[in-house]
Amino acid sequence: MAEEPASSITVYHHFDAGQSAVWRAWTDPAIVSRWWGSDPDGVVTSAALDVRPGGRFAISFQDSSGDVHTSTGEYLRVEEPTELEFTWSWLSETNPPSRVSVVFATDDTGTRMRFVHGELRGGSDHDYADGWRRTFAKLDRVLAE
Repeated sequence: MAEEPASSITVYHHFDAGQSAVWRAWTDPAIVSRWWGSDPDGVVTSAALDVRPGGRFAISFQDSSGDVHTSTGEYLRVEEPTELEFTWSWLSETNPPSRVSVVFATDDTGTRMRFVHGELRGGSDHDYADGWRRTFAKLDRVLAE
């Protein structure tokens, strides 16, 4: 049986915040706890991040229906304040890990982000494109506070 081809999604997003603030929002567990997860009414229940190459993360959040989801992975590349790359898995799924690359660049009005979630194989219950866009909308609100 042939393996499914990998697919990817790319999301470009602009944050009305400086690059250092956006970087901290991705790397400080206290800030990640305020925005992670695609459900606008969901809440993070735990966030552990060891932001260094070879370090791992585990972030759990409860959605508005009460279900808890945990994302885990390993940091592959950490170039402060411009680039993060990490593997991505759900504890609830057996798919092989996928890969996320996030690149930040300063512009005149804030920070541009290129977000690529690649190597998506197998069936997932998650609609990654819409989910990440909803997640970044939550991050927008946190950065505006």
